[in-house]
Parts: sequence; structure tokens; C-alpha cells
Amino acid sequence: MRAAQSRQKSYANNRHRQLEFEVGNKVFLRIELMRGVMRFGKKGKLSPRFVRPFDILDRIGLVAYRVALPPTLSRVHNVFHVSMLRKYIPDATHIINYKPLQLQENLTYTEEPVQIIERTKQVLRNQTIPLVKVVWNNHAINEASWELEDEMRVKYPQLFGGDLDNM
Repeated sequence: MRAAQSRQKSYANNRHRQLEFEVGNKVFLRIELMRGVMRFGKKGKLSPRFVRPFDILDRIGLVAYRVALPPTLSRVHNVFHVSMLRKYIPDATHIINYKPLQLQENLTYTEEPVQIIERTKQVLRNQTIPLVKVVWNNHAINEASWELEDEMRVKYPQLFGGDLDNM
């Protein structure tokens, strides 16, 4: 029995990191991404994102921290579990060019498609599925994703105007 407990303990502690921050440290805050209604609830497609460094105001208990949020997020509770935070390591040589995201009250933001850059057809045994490669705002071209053409036509008909239909 002890051998089994020891083995389980070694598995559990293998990836565990004890995160601790001090008052005045800067941390990134994790947000959830939603690409319109179509992407909501799908597993594996989207990963969590972290946004701008915030100052830690004080520690609450063992695993919670109060964070200084800007006035635009005044309706969001400012106490976060340590799992929602990532350490910010400042680097003077690293210059970040970014457009600030418009965060909603639940710390999410909505992605909108910008352009269709490629089309293809997935051929299965009994059917052919048309796909389009979509570039989303707030993302580079190399982060474009393949989406079902039928769903994109219904949700975003403005992307399918002009000579793209003849492609």
C-alpha cells in the first residue's frame, strides 16, 4: 500500500509548482478567448491567453492575490487565485507593439474574422466538406484557422462577397 501511495505522490508532485508573489510584483492575468458564438464551448481549439502586467496590491490567504485593475475593469472582482496569474519578468530590450484588447466584464474578448485567405475541400467517403482558412483580428496570418465554409457563410456573409466565390 505504501508503494502505491508513494508512486501516486510522485506523479502528483511531478508538475506542481509553488507560485508565490510579493506585494508590488507584476503579473499577467489569464483571460478566456471566445471567437463569436461559434467557438464558444469547443474543446482543444483555443488556449488561454494572458494580458498586460498588473500590480499585486496584497496577498489574501495562501493562494489568492488582490490585483490593481484599471477603471475599465471596475466591475470585475479584483481578487484572483494563483492559477489565474503568471509571473511577469521585465526585460528592457523587449518592446511590445500591441493594440489593447477590449475586455468584457467576464474577462473575455470576441474575435471577428478579417479575411479568407485560402479554400479547400475535405473529401471523405460519402461527402465533400468545403473549408476556408480565416484570419482573425488580433492574430497574425500564421495563426489563421480552418473553419467550415457553411458556418462561416451563415455567421459572416460579408466575407464572401465578390470574386472569392469563383475561387
